[in-house]
Amino acid sequence: MSGVLNLISVGPGFSDLIVPRAEAALRDSDVIVAYELYLRWIAPWLAGKEIHTPPLTQERERALLAIDKARAGHKVALVSSGDIGIYAMAALAFEEMREDDTYQVNVVPGITSANACASLLGSPLSHDFATLSLSDLLCPWEWIENRARHIAQADLACVFYNVQSAGRQEGVYRILNIMLESKAPHTLCGVVKNAYRPEQQAGIYRLDELPALKFDMLTSIVIGNRFTERKRDWIFTPRGYNDWAASDAQPPDTLPTEAVWVFSGTSDGNALAGELAGQGYRVVVSTATEYGGEVALQSNPNLAVWAGRHGVEARRQVLAGSRASVLVDATHPYACVISEQLIGLSRELEIPYIRFERPSAVAPDSEEYGEMCASMEQAAERAIVLGKRVFLATGSKDLVTFLQAPGADKIEWFARVTPEPEFIRRAIDLGLPRSRICAMQGPFSQAFNSALWRDWQIDCVVTKDSGDAGGYGAKAVAAQALGIPLLVVRRPQLEYPLAVSSFVEVSRLLVAWGIA
Repeated sequence: MSGVLNLISVGPGFSDLIVPRAEAALRDSDVIVAYELYLRWIAPWLAGKEIHTPPLTQERERALLAIDKARAGHKVALVSSGDIGIYAMAALAFEEMREDDTYQVNVVPGITSANACASLLGSPLSHDFATLSLSDLLCPWEWIENRARHIAQADLACVFYNVQSAGRQEGVYRILNIMLESKAPHTLCGVVKNAYRPEQQAGIYRLDELPALKFDMLTSIVIGNRFTERKRDWIFTPRGYNDWAASDAQPPDTLPTEAVWVFSGTSDGNALAGELAGQGYRVVVSTATEYGGEVALQSNPNLAVWAGRHGVEARRQVLAGSRASVLVDATHPYACVISEQLIGLSRELEIPYIRFERPSAVAPDSEEYGEMCASMEQAAERAIVLGKRVFLATGSKDLVTFLQAPGADKIEWFARVTPEPEFIRRAIDLGLPRSRICAMQGPFSQAFNSALWRDWQIDCVVTKDSGDAGGYGAKAVAAQALGIPLLVVRRPQLEYPLAVSSFVEVSRLLVAWGIA
């Protein structure tokens, strides 16, 4: 008698997501081979059957056992979660099959991890997308990085499987940094743990927030593309992008050619752009938001503005298309990803690069006004030790580091963010009550800081070394006057090709290079 090998997919976990064909195949089988966890999901169909449960790590042994039983004439169900043909057991069963085998094979599809996770987030995979396993047990790590780089450069939506394990902690962060090399930092993403299983969790984040999170093997990460949007508590990627000519990769016709491009993320960056325009240079100022563009125009109405959170490909095309003469990187001192992208583009496109950075307001090794921290993570750890009502003056991007740190649930957090709807929404989504959010455009005076912190009964403040232009001095003096601890996160160190700290130095370089 010829046996049967049913390769059965049982989806993410809940029994109501197991397709009827899988249920029928389970009923018809007399031998079940599965990882023990899966037996809970298929319990209604196990009565009277021969059951084998080799451990999770013995996948090939499971496949061989199922094949041996089928060769002996049994009807066998080899069971896998998700879809058995995707990162699962079907391939092993086909590898071990012989050409002279006579048993019948049935492959029953199921709901994949990618499908399940996407459904909990909305519809982020509605256009072209890729899946990528981060397990180097399946292929060499350098292949994984290479594939990730191509996914990012193509700006494909993607789903990461096998994200993190006890012995593989750092790989996911390397892959996320590769994503950030080519994808926009604000790209919408989802993190899903235990999809359609007990203790299910799903959250929406920006791409640049993910490196601060912790993951495990029960977690999948969904990365959107530059078109992915958010509505209410859902994210989705439009099926068609429709007006391709209006893509953010196309340089607007209104931008001047052969201009000085100032990438600004600070008040002094805007002031520098205005100063250069006042000297007669054609200047384009690039800002992350429309609001930022409006603020930049206040320094000089003759500036051209390119506003929006564009990815590296959009920057590449607009700089090349407008024949930019100089690239001035005046982004925030903590915006390392953008600076690294701009340095790379300047080399690739052979555009002269100047890093303009406000001077630090903190003397080296000085803790006169505050305790220095090497990273946001260290600052979060110290804040949880030092305070009960902690004020975050670190910006919206780093809120997740503090609000999801171990012990964060015991702290009352307060934050000041730029008055952009998306930044306020992000703070609320992370669990910050509206009553503890100050949404205002800085910098702020010592008197304002003192009044706010006194009224909110703040007992610890966290800030960046943002320089006097960023209001660091006013925060430091206010904290000292109130007698509350001030934690200062040190600036990250990058190797800039050319860095200056004054408007005069920028002007001299433009003259020396013959920029008209």
